Amino acid sequence: MIEIEAAPAGYRVPPALLAGRVVLVTGASGTLGGAVAHAAAAAGANVVLHGRNEKRLTALYDEIVAAGGPEPAILPLDFAKCGAREFDAVADTIRRAFARLDGIVHCAGHFTPLAPLSSQPFEAWNAHLAVNLSAPYAVTRACLPLLLEAPDASVIFVGESHGLRPAAYWAPSAVAKAGLAALTRIWAGELGTSPTIRVNLIVPGPVATRQRRVSHPGEDPLQLAPAESIAPAILYLLGSDASGVTGRAIACHAGDMPAGPGIG
Repeated sequence: MIEIEAAPAGYRVPPALLAGRVVLVTGASGTLGGAVAHAAAAAGANVVLHGRNEKRLTALYDEIVAAGGPEPAILPLDFAKCGAREFDAVADTIRRAFARLDGIVHCAGHFTPLAPLSSQPFEAWNAHLAVNLSAPYAVTRACLPLLLEAPDASVIFVGESHGLRPAAYWAPSAVAKAGLAALTRIWAGELGTSPTIRVNLIVPGPVATRQRRVSHPGEDPLQLAPAESIAPAILYLLGSDASGVTGRAIACHAGDMPAGPGIG
């Protein structure tokens, strides 16, 4: 059962929390992924920047280097078009570049405007599941040997409140994100009660991202928390301060989450 709990209030990221570590951030060309990549690099990590948009990844690379962060790597790849061979190549590329991997933050996502199930094209449904559920599983599976070699590895799936509290018109996104909650529980269970790999789900509340603009087009983004506000909770889960924390759903905005026990 996954415990639903709030992120540590007022967590301050220690200097060099991730020094010497290598962290893969998928969807780094997006709003949340970019914020996480910046924060991880500022904490000392060599960040592997994944995304579809190579131009955005290159700009992010330049920003991290200009800020004095460790030199990152760029991994352009479209998860919607990947098969097993491409996912295996992700792990091979990281091993050749850094010879280690200490963490993955799965920020990559696919989202389309809300619509009833009856009007969801089959291709659109499959694209949601491919990017939001199958890809996080496949990347984690491919990178598992590297993660097992690390003394303190962490895998973080990025969920969504509707994955824990489904609502009309949110499928197939809610279905894929509900799958991530199950995937978190299963990975954590299979890796044991005292794993060297911690697996958790983080559920941001309302955050000013490109996806939020699609799901809530009438909302004023200036009234929302910036994506950077989520980064400390993610770094907490990446670093040694979260030792022993696994198989949990961490809500960055607890008031937006369902009350009660875990996900059964």
